[in-house]
Amino acid sequence: MKTKLLPAPYSLLLLIILTPFLLLANDDRPPIKYDYLSKPNVQQFISMMHQKYGFETTYLKKVLQHAKLDRDTLARYTGKFKKNSTVGSWERFKLHVVNEETFKEARAFKRKHRKTLQKAAQRYKVDEDYIVGFIGVESRFGTYTGDYNVLDALATLAFHPNRMQRFFKNELKHLFLFAREKHYNITKIEGSFAGAMGCVQQVPSIARKFNYDFDGDGASVWDIEDCIGSIAKFMHKKGWKKGKTVAVSATYNGKRFKGLRVGFKTRYRLSLLRKHGIKPKTLYPYNTASLIRLRNRAHDELWLGAPNFRVLTAYNASSNYGMAIHLIAHSLK
Repeated sequence: MKTKLLPAPYSLLLLIILTPFLLLANDDRPPIKYDYLSKPNVQQFISMMHQKYGFETTYLKKVLQHAKLDRDTLARYTGKFKKNSTVGSWERFKLHVVNEETFKEARAFKRKHRKTLQKAAQRYKVDEDYIVGFIGVESRFGTYTGDYNVLDALATLAFHPNRMQRFFKNELKHLFLFAREKHYNITKIEGSFAGAMGCVQQVPSIARKFNYDFDGDGASVWDIEDCIGSIAKFMHKKGWKKGKTVAVSATYNGKRFKGLRVGFKTRYRLSLLRKHGIKPKTLYPYNTASLIRLRNRAHDELWLGAPNFRVLTAYNASSNYGMAIHLIAHSLK
């Protein structure tokens, strides 16, 4: 059975980055009423959606009258940008994700969905443990898909100045289109603070583009089987090599590493890394590697990232994110 939202009467309407169960709900500062229709950029948006996509202006106005101002969401995208601020520190990942409780849940998820995971891994030539890792990081294995009202979040970010306003205005447009296509009630959809939805957290434009039906009973971003197939397809398209190395832990001298630039975008020859005292703890089968640093409270961990590690970060551009997936997958070996 699919997990679906109830359609609104007469088919009224639905749907960075990010890791939803690392985020707290906005209960402390709940969304408040706001007169969106008084804003000139909202009136321009209504006119564009009517002329270009055929929406009734009365419907658009009714929906936007319903939208609230989400102050917590807006605060995340105003002010000074902090690197990885929407993803979190490695310590936070360890607190919420990379721990024995998550590893236990990962094993249970793998047992429960073994047939679907095997089917997806075989069809797309990827490793099923890493599919599990993706869904674990994105939605705690489908148990937490976000509790922010997506309309409130995207209207707030589309019509109030912030560093990604143009992006979110486009996502609001796609939310209306997706809701119409899926016959969802646009005012009831929940997701992340950035408008990402479902068990693999897709923003509306991505949900429309990769609206994937893996089990043959209709596509849904909230359906676990569709999410499993979607991640497997994504990994395949990004060049995943089944059975190949993803990352290897490395040794170095000292407790804090500062010798070289770090991150999943780096690429060093192993000979150079050895000159800096960096050595893989186990066999690393490539001549080059990304140098990944995980900052713990008392020390740094170094890892050598293989081409498969870059695939993990293609979904969310963060070394911490990619390593969390890797360690969940590794716990299933």
